[in-house]
Amino acid sequence: MYDLAIIGGGPAASAAAVYAARKLLKTVMVADSFGGQSVVSEEIQNWIGTEKISGNDLAKNLEAHVRAYAGDVVDINKGEWVTAITAKDGGFSVATKSGKAFDAKTVLVATGGSRRKLEVPGAAEFDNKGLTYCASCDGPLFSDMDVTVVGGGNAGFETAAQLLAYCKSVTLLHRSPAYSADPVTVAKVLQHPNMKGILNAEPTEVFGEKFVKGIKYKDKTTGEIHTLNTPGIFVEIGLVPSTDFVKELVTLNKVGKIEVDPKTQMTSREGVWAAGDCTDGLYHQNNIAVGDAVKAIEDIYIFLKTR
Repeated sequence: MYDLAIIGGGPAASAAAVYAARKLLKTVMVADSFGGQSVVSEEIQNWIGTEKISGNDLAKNLEAHVRAYAGDVVDINKGEWVTAITAKDGGFSVATKSGKAFDAKTVLVATGGSRRKLEVPGAAEFDNKGLTYCASCDGPLFSDMDVTVVGGGNAGFETAAQLLAYCKSVTLLHRSPAYSADPVTVAKVLQHPNMKGILNAEPTEVFGEKFVKGIKYKDKTTGEIHTLNTPGIFVEIGLVPSTDFVKELVTLNKVGKIEVDPKTQMTSREGVWAAGDCTDGLYHQNNIAVGDAVKAIEDIYIFLKTR
């Protein structure tokens, strides 16, 4: 039986694996791939210690770092999908799609999630070609440009506020008659002179040539189609956490994120921790995910050595 099973291959899971190796915790890492959500980004500029890096290179670096420390302490099972985790005497059993099973005393879930996609004509074609799901990763590439945000929740307004720091203007489209973000946040962001919010605006098409040139939307009140010329579209319409395989094991919130103790990252189930975008943490970024994971490993180590 392993001391720890780490589920995932993004920044959180990779950091956890390195720290587990350094603490000599016999660990199995089960991951479909390395990199996480940022693997599609052309240029990441907020990965601390690195001025800029592509998502693909970040994935390679994460895997190389883990393998450099793994030795005979961390067993890496790449290309495996976890389908279920069940409690058993003295720990847990991790089952994979290929039929493998790994037993471990503790588990760290760091499976992240996926951005809810904008499903209109052109959105898939221009994904990562002007249409992006990560303002922190790609926002600075659009300095001094007129950009658009799709989404009216807190994430949409936080993205707009971030973009206002360096973009020429920001137009936010929200398909409902009222914003779902906190009223104080809405008021504060909309008062910026370079900010414009449009309600009842349902995106209908993303268009361009090699890169995005604009977005069309329907006024749901009048039915009229409008066109916004913009080189950058930032989509913030929700995150789908990858947590189905633990829904019977730990407590999830109403949107499927794992509820954790922010001090330790422990879930509702003793012996199970979670880190990164799959959790109900208030903020989600690569650097935050790594911090969550390190925090979890520190707590897991204490848990294992003081039982």
